Amino acid sequence: MACYLLVALSLTAILGGIGTVILPLHIQQLEFAQFFVGAMGQVNLQELIALKAQVAAGAVSPSAEQQKLLGVLTAFEAAKASDVSLAASLAIAATMALQPAVGVASDRTRSRWGRRAPWMVAGAALAMLGVLTMYLADSVGQLIAGYTLASVAHAFVGGPLSATIVDRVPALKRGMMSAVAGIGLLIGYVIGLGVAGAAFGKLGTGSYLIFGVTVCLVTLLFVTLSRDASSGALPLDKVSVAGHLKSFTVALRHADFRWVFVARVVMLFGYSVSSTFGIYMLQSYIEPGLNPEEAARTMPLLHVVGLPATLLAMVISGRWSDRIHRRKPFVIGASILLSVSMAVPFVWPALWALYAQHVLAGIAVGTFLVVDQALLIDVLPDKDAAGRDLGIGALASNLGQAIGPIMAGGVLAATGGYRMIWLTAMVLTLIAALAIFPVKRVR
Repeated sequence: MACYLLVALSLTAILGGIGTVILPLHIQQLEFAQFFVGAMGQVNLQELIALKAQVAAGAVSPSAEQQKLLGVLTAFEAAKASDVSLAASLAIAATMALQPAVGVASDRTRSRWGRRAPWMVAGAALAMLGVLTMYLADSVGQLIAGYTLASVAHAFVGGPLSATIVDRVPALKRGMMSAVAGIGLLIGYVIGLGVAGAAFGKLGTGSYLIFGVTVCLVTLLFVTLSRDASSGALPLDKVSVAGHLKSFTVALRHADFRWVFVARVVMLFGYSVSSTFGIYMLQSYIEPGLNPEEAARTMPLLHVVGLPATLLAMVISGRWSDRIHRRKPFVIGASILLSVSMAVPFVWPALWALYAQHVLAGIAVGTFLVVDQALLIDVLPDKDAAGRDLGIGALASNLGQAIGPIMAGGVLAATGGYRMIWLTAMVLTLIAALAIFPVKRVR
């Protein structure tokens, strides 16, 4: 359990530290060099953003030179947002595509080191290669390629790691193990934010290496200290690829499962729309805006403030819904609360509003993560194929998170600002609530 927790922490730390802090700031540096050339390279970005807010409020009339700089700023903001959207979507899409294949391949691996260890070690190597590529990148394309490589470590390491619960943990202890894993994922994300926020100001892009080295070390620790038995003698059945692929559509033929699937896609879609540009909103949306180093230090604090609410909501909502035998009110309420949370920074573009939003969103997401999973289990059409159909449920989460950044980038490009992103997310999460009402088999 201890080794498992360390690996889980290191994997989600990549998402929190690299995906949320270091990658967006690195992209910002690269795009700044492309847009602000020559004499414009000396411009103070924070002052220019403040000027934009004053012009928008009608407090200042810009000179011709200032108007030119503001035009470059608008193009710069759209470019860096588009880059982050593409990086996030490609990383999730690659993980989503590879995860089922790696899962099946690890099931069928026969080696003296067991079924899971070879894939986990390969994933750790990919993570290290990815962060090295990012560290050495001198273009946005190289940076995105490196992040995609680092992210697919979740398919190669995380998938087989989860399977070790089924392989090696007794049935009566799997609930506790799953709870430890789930809490570890949340805490790992926040730890990643904290490490990145503290390290970026001192190490810059060298911060990438901390995460790659950590994943490699803890993965090797897991496969060495928590060693699996040889799988060489296990039987290996023949598998029909066509039949295997067709089986994935069974659950989606049932109406209740479809509605829960759609609600999950839209809910995670809305949440990821609002969370994609967090580090940029701290610089360019709130008033007064922060500089990159301040934003890197503040980003972890936002999540630390929301974490207790998330954990408390997970504990209370899960037990409460079990006790009263109701799922739908909790899932619907969580979706509505998340929408309400997004109204706060939409109306008040200030730092305190972001803190308030993270607390309210923590309650909503904690409730949703626990009760929506229970609802999904309740509407499974075939309990004997639970693993397969729960995998389809996980696909809904990944799909929502993959298309969310694209939507966020499109809204920013169309409107020229971050405010309408909050409104878009509010509408999407309300739609997610409406999608639960047609579910009939579960109250």
